[in-house]
Amino acid sequence: MSAQKLSLALADEMEERFLEFAARICALVEALPDTKTGRHISGQLIRCGTSPAPNYAEACAAESRNDFTHKLGIVLKELRETRIWLKLSVKTATMKTSRLNPLIDECTELMNIIGKSIVTAKANTPAKKIR
Repeated sequence: MSAQKLSLALADEMEERFLEFAARICALVEALPDTKTGRHISGQLIRCGTSPAPNYAEACAAESRNDFTHKLGIVLKELRETRIWLKLSVKTATMKTSRLNPLIDECTELMNIIGKSIVTAKANTPAKKIR
């Protein structure tokens, strides 16, 4: 398999993983209680928890390496926010911990992958020449 095909296969695999994560967030949001806290957390989670998938797709279509790292940075920010809302759901007992922990773990894994991708992309960016 060529490097380009491998890269496309990995990008497709990651996109699918982000879509699955977003779907799981949607299911969680539907199950949150209809309380002030539940409504607030669900509103925040539906926005930040579904955002990484389309932002990752945008990063894959980036116009430059700098654009790529910038868009991956947005993905990472949204994942961080999602993880905080998931942790707050644990702290406020709005949902069973057994349902939230697998999502928190997946969110952390995705954060680690994207963080490493940003570091790698920046390391592979040619340095600008100083005149």
